[in-house]
Amino acid sequence: MTDIPEIMLNNGQRIPQLGFGVFLIPPPETEAAVTQALQAGYRHIDTAEMYRNEAEVGQAISKSGLSRGEVFVTTKLSNDAHMPEDARRAFDGSLKALGFDYVDLFLIHWPLPTRYNGDFVSTWRTLEEFYADGRARSIGVSNFQPHHLRRIHTEGQITPAVDQIEVNPYLTQDEVRRFCAEHEIAIEAWSPLARGRVLADPTVDDIARRYSKTPARITENIDIFDFELAGDDVEAIAALNQNQRTGPDPDKFAG
Repeated sequence: MTDIPEIMLNNGQRIPQLGFGVFLIPPPETEAAVTQALQAGYRHIDTAEMYRNEAEVGQAISKSGLSRGEVFVTTKLSNDAHMPEDARRAFDGSLKALGFDYVDLFLIHWPLPTRYNGDFVSTWRTLEEFYADGRARSIGVSNFQPHHLRRIHTEGQITPAVDQIEVNPYLTQDEVRRFCAEHEIAIEAWSPLARGRVLADPTVDDIARRYSKTPARITENIDIFDFELAGDDVEAIAALNQNQRTGPDPDKFAG
């Protein structure tokens, strides 16, 4: 079984470098998918309130034979629950659905600058409560751009541990990554294959073949820590950037 390296977050917690996300997996299929992922060696499962499959994630982990501390679990706040009281109820609901008394990482799913009078800072301060009482071992954000992060950094008490953003060869998000590096915020990528579009890219396919790797499979995805890309190959992949999103624009998305 592959040992997945861990990354130290800015609060001293550790997160597995590779995780298994359950976005778009229907709830009836989620338990089986997470079970397969855990058996393959994944130790980070990423879900969200809006995916409606937190309960199935919790069931798979509980039945896995692994202790709670062996699996890093991320979930995210619903876009309809940014008001502080709503956020508190939603967080309680996530813990209940998962069947846990804490999560390893809790994120604001989207900044939603066109809703709630643009106030995501009070939402962040509510997440700080969850961190303070230990029910969220780490807190962070998702889909936040540098100008959103500056407000959190200036008006909040805690620097986000993570910013989970869309990053893939067609969308490298260099500005966000630079800001996060400067402020010790770990970048976590969603849609790292541009929802499958990268799989058909000749450059990616050629590099995968030369390293005897597949572009993407649920089991093979975890078997990536036994090789290192040459500098020329890294540059070739970076050159594919088109600043092209598969998901919404964080400055316009209203949830």
